[in-house]
Amino acid sequence: MNTEARVPVDVAVGIVFDSAGAVLLGQRPVGKPYAGWWEFPGGKLEAGETVEHALARELHEELGIDVHASCPWVMREYAYPHAHVRLHFQRVWDWSGAAHAREGQALRWQAPQRVTLAPLLPAAIPVLRMLQLPDRYGLTNAAALGDEPFLERLEHALVQGLRLVQLREPQLAPAPFAALFARVRQHCREHGARLLVSAAHPPDYWRACDGVHLRGVELRALRERPQAGMVGASCHDAWELARAAELGCDFAVLGAVQPTASHPQIVPMGWAAFEALVRGAQIPVFALGGITPLDAPVARRAGAHGLAMLRGAWPAPPQRRS
Repeated sequence: MNTEARVPVDVAVGIVFDSAGAVLLGQRPVGKPYAGWWEFPGGKLEAGETVEHALARELHEELGIDVHASCPWVMREYAYPHAHVRLHFQRVWDWSGAAHAREGQALRWQAPQRVTLAPLLPAAIPVLRMLQLPDRYGLTNAAALGDEPFLERLEHALVQGLRLVQLREPQLAPAPFAALFARVRQHCREHGARLLVSAAHPPDYWRACDGVHLRGVELRALRERPQAGMVGASCHDAWELARAAELGCDFAVLGAVQPTASHPQIVPMGWAAFEALVRGAQIPVFALGGITPLDAPVARRAGAHGLAMLRGAWPAPPQRRS
């Protein structure tokens, strides 16, 4: 049978988190396809159901928990020999009850960075990699702050837990940029943070750190994923989001969501339009544009993986007492 010709079956899938950040995985019971393989819990949508309603129903039936709210995250399609599925992954932090197997399946809580269960369903493997992506993305602002003040703020942000940084300084001449790159890379390495360089800068820099961040011009010109460790992409519409996924980017940044001082001429899309674009995205999407850490709850509800920030990523360190 030609699996590619089948109509996809819509499935709601829950990424259920506990208070420590572990996620719940279940083992498919005997009698089902792929018995013994591990997966995220969920089930098929019934006629007329939303993803949110189907997920709440399925998790109550399977696990005995009550889902109070779930947030859209990514959508993935996978053609198994027995079914072609369209998987709507929802992140679930707001739930109650004690998760227990109501259908005879084994259950395990696992940290996304240290999953030891095997075998995993093929569709779950890329999702686990996506879950390891940090939820804050800092875009450098050295041109506005000056190198030394910026580096002080970078160090402060890294100490506070920032683990993903984009070096983007197109105003700098080659020599000052090279010097700044070396210092930013050193700070990131000391704290275990990943550093990406904007595609506005030469490819040698991409290869000397952890990856590259593509702009719209690269999304239109490239025919395959760049030879870089991690690849992000700046997007502004549905076509660019789809193109970023098609190229195999690890994540996208979408905006501007709110008014921004760096591009005051741009009309912001707002959170409703952001959510409409993100729902169905195949890769995690960060919200960008006038974003501060205070926007985290609304961004999460709108389907953002996390926050991409320029000014908001670099608060001034607290003053040292003399």
